[in-house]
Amino acid sequence: MLISRQVLERPAVTARPFALTALRHPVVSALLADHRALLTDLLDGLGSPLHVVLPEVFEENVRTLRQAFAEAGAAADLLFAKKANKAACYTTSAATLGIGVDVAGAPELIKALAGGVPGHRIGISGPEKDDALHRLAVQHGCLVAVDSISELRRLAATARAARRQADVLLRSRTAAQPGSRFGLSTAERDAAVGLCAELAAHISLRGFSFHLNGYSPAERATAANEMIGHCLDARRRGSPSARLVDMGGGLPVRYVEPRLWDDFLRQNEPAHYHGAKDFKDFYPYGGQPAARAVAAIMAHSVGGGQSLAARAARHGIRFAVEPGRALLDQAGFTMYRVQQVDDRRESDGYAIVTVAGSSFSLSEQWFSSDYLPDPLLLSAQPGAAEVFPACVAGSTCLESDMVTWRKIGFPRPVRRGDHLVYLNTAGYQMDSNESPFHDAPLPRKVVVRLGDEGARPRWRLDGI
Repeated sequence: MLISRQVLERPAVTARPFALTALRHPVVSALLADHRALLTDLLDGLGSPLHVVLPEVFEENVRTLRQAFAEAGAAADLLFAKKANKAACYTTSAATLGIGVDVAGAPELIKALAGGVPGHRIGISGPEKDDALHRLAVQHGCLVAVDSISELRRLAATARAARRQADVLLRSRTAAQPGSRFGLSTAERDAAVGLCAELAAHISLRGFSFHLNGYSPAERATAANEMIGHCLDARRRGSPSARLVDMGGGLPVRYVEPRLWDDFLRQNEPAHYHGAKDFKDFYPYGGQPAARAVAAIMAHSVGGGQSLAARAARHGIRFAVEPGRALLDQAGFTMYRVQQVDDRRESDGYAIVTVAGSSFSLSEQWFSSDYLPDPLLLSAQPGAAEVFPACVAGSTCLESDMVTWRKIGFPRPVRRGDHLVYLNTAGYQMDSNESPFHDAPLPRKVVVRLGDEGARPRWRLDGI
């Protein structure tokens, strides 16, 4: 007697989906609760995926971080790290609020200037900048972080030809990162300080900067304290304007509640992902808020019974900080339209939801990781409540085109035509890895302002 293969097969065992509920700003909650029809119309009219950007939340973040430094007793200049999001509206908000912008190339510099940010508030980072960028920087009085002695000499020559003085930070390796590809070694820094004094007619040494990976307040405070020492040394050696320490970025963002994040880390395993994908590293989604990190950095003891902020104030040191992600916290979200649902629950234990768009528009995989906060399911016709385990795939021909590898426990079955909303994607997710693969157009960005209570939100395409 032949027994059907279907009878012998059993659904594959799949791990129970783990909830990582994304935190929501009140502006985001209001849009999702009261203006869902508008969001649906925008997605239908402008295409999937669609990035919704919220400059009023960005502006609130600027005020919060300014207050955090002020309360810590530290003088600080904020520069929005342009690389974190290409939307023009954030640059316009930066100009309106009087903060700077950090750029790494001529296109970003031109857009910052066009957005109304004056040159003296623009910082230029990135290793070994070309001569064309140097010329623009000198012409507009930008602050240039110099990465090598050869670049310092080239910049001085550019300033001499323009009959101007270039404002310079010396980007230095810290004691904890002697092998970094970025910045000057101890010997190079020593030589560069001497060269700045020799070239004082063309170079004004304003201070020092550093590049750090990670989000440890203690490590960032220790590195900043080293730079204060370098400023004092440079003043003694003929550069009296060395009064600025650029701390870089590295201010964390909290995407989910810490309790959920800790539970996730304890239980995480490859069975939670499509194809048993085994990720080795994740962004710390349950970390402390940026303002709290600022307080911890500034309060860190640097010896002699004084905090970092106190030592800086004692020596007339200002800080510069270049947050990208932290200024974009909750300042945007991304919407996808569901294109198809492949229900494999009987065979594999979960479904594959294919959306109109690709993982290029949710860029965490650029960091060899997965964007973990749960997407929201918006259904025109909600079905019965039941846990519907599914991962989310893009609509390209790439096996690796997974918008979300992790199996999400949706609260009801996902259907074609539903919408998925990925919250808090403005910081690095929207366009770090965008691509017109398959001749697909790049996703639009739509700027939304909630406005007064009871009023219909105002919207426009970014850049218009």
